[in-house]
Amino acid sequence: MKKKILALSGSTRSNSANVQLLHFISTLSEEKLEIEIDHSISELPFFIPDAQELPSSVLQFLNKIKAADGSIICTPEYVFSIPGMLKNALEWTVSTAAFSRKPVALITASSLGEIAHESLALIMKTLEAEFTNDTSILIQGVRGKINKEGIVSDEETITRISKMLDAFNSHIELKQKSLHL
Repeated sequence: MKKKILALSGSTRSNSANVQLLHFISTLSEEKLEIEIDHSISELPFFIPDAQELPSSVLQFLNKIKAADGSIICTPEYVFSIPGMLKNALEWTVSTAAFSRKPVALITASSLGEIAHESLALIMKTLEAEFTNDTSILIQGVRGKINKEGIVSDEETITRISKMLDAFNSHIELKQKSLHL
C-alpha cells in the first residue's frame, strides 16, 4: 500500500525549483508514495497566538498534516532563512502537535541554503518531527541541476534524492510497524 505524503514547498512561485523538485520526487517515488503537493501555505492568515478559533484554512492545513503518513518539506533560502510563508505555516502547527512524531524529509534547495537548512531542521526538531541526516538533504546551486523542462538532470542529485527517499520510506515503515505492535 502506498504511503500518503503531504509535500510542502517553501516557495510560493508556481514553477519554482522547489516545486519542480517536488514534482520530480513524486514521479520518482510513485510506486511507494502517494504525494500531494500542497500549495495552501500562501493562503494561510498570519499566525496569531491569541486566536480563539482557528481559521478554516488553518484547520484544513492541519488536518492534511495529521492525515498524512509523512511530510516532505522542500524550501529555498530567502535572506539566509526559510521563507516567511513557510515559517508562518509551521508556526500554526506549534500548539497542535501536528508534526509531533511525524516522519519528515527536509530538502533545502537554493543557491547556498546552509543557514535555511539549519533553521528548518531546528524548527522541525522543536515541532518534534522525526527526521534523520539520511532524510534531510541540502541541494546547493539547484538551478543548475534542473533542466528547462523542470527535470533534475544532475546524476549526483538524483542519487542523493533517491537515497533520501529510500531512507524516508524506511522510516515511515518502521514507524507504522511500531504503531501496530
